[in-house]
Amino acid sequence: MTTRQAGRDLDTSKAHSARMYDYFLGGKDHFEIDKEAALVAAKAHPGLYITARENRAFMHRATHALAQEHGIRQWLDIGTGIPTEPNLHQVAQSVVPEARVVYADNDPLVLKYAERLMRSTTQGRTAYVEADAKDPDALMNAVQDAGVLDFDQPIALSLNALMHFITDPHDPYGIVGRLLESLPAGSALAMTHCTPDFDPETWNNVAEVYTKSGSPVQFRTQSDVRRFFDGLDLIEPGIICCHRWRATEETTLTDAQISLWAGVAIKR
Repeated sequence: MTTRQAGRDLDTSKAHSARMYDYFLGGKDHFEIDKEAALVAAKAHPGLYITARENRAFMHRATHALAQEHGIRQWLDIGTGIPTEPNLHQVAQSVVPEARVVYADNDPLVLKYAERLMRSTTQGRTAYVEADAKDPDALMNAVQDAGVLDFDQPIALSLNALMHFITDPHDPYGIVGRLLESLPAGSALAMTHCTPDFDPETWNNVAEVYTKSGSPVQFRTQSDVRRFFDGLDLIEPGIICCHRWRATEETTLTDAQISLWAGVAIKR
């Protein structure tokens, strides 16, 4: 199931953050302008390739934890990006085959490849809606109209590597609050967010690259990221660099290399 916003065409005149992310992950669903912008960003911080991979690995571990330990059976993944296997629904349905997942993104190219996302188990369901997180009311209406998620049962809200693309003038905390407001008790928030905490100069340079390419960003400190979880119960190990969040093996990666805070919390 897919839903398209009327009048939305694929804009290849400027780089898009989701397609740059696809390049960092080694994907092929991006354009030359996305690759060029990604290479400039990687010149400012070569570790962006590792950060992208570790962000995906965190999503896998967080999804497993929510399914196995907290009984979550539904996910809303906003800022989905270009399909990269295994996707969230594949991870969730490997634990609970009846899992239901709705993906949301504002890039029409994601819609073009959405069929890759639709291969659900027979017991579960998946859907994709084209919507912008900066308009949370319209986004939640589109999700509810899709008819896949049961809003009387807990839903995990997945906001991985998304909120640093929503700058303060767009009220990022209000957006997350509005999204969580729609979800029942027992729901969850899983989030990653780039930070300048370990190397402010480098991440200021990265921010300039993204902003000049048409994707303004605002990287935030750990305390600023913690605000997104206000009123929620953080699960162990709290807010930590994503490669250390319930890591299953030893790593030589440093926090400065990754510079991506991660956390998972439960709504009371």
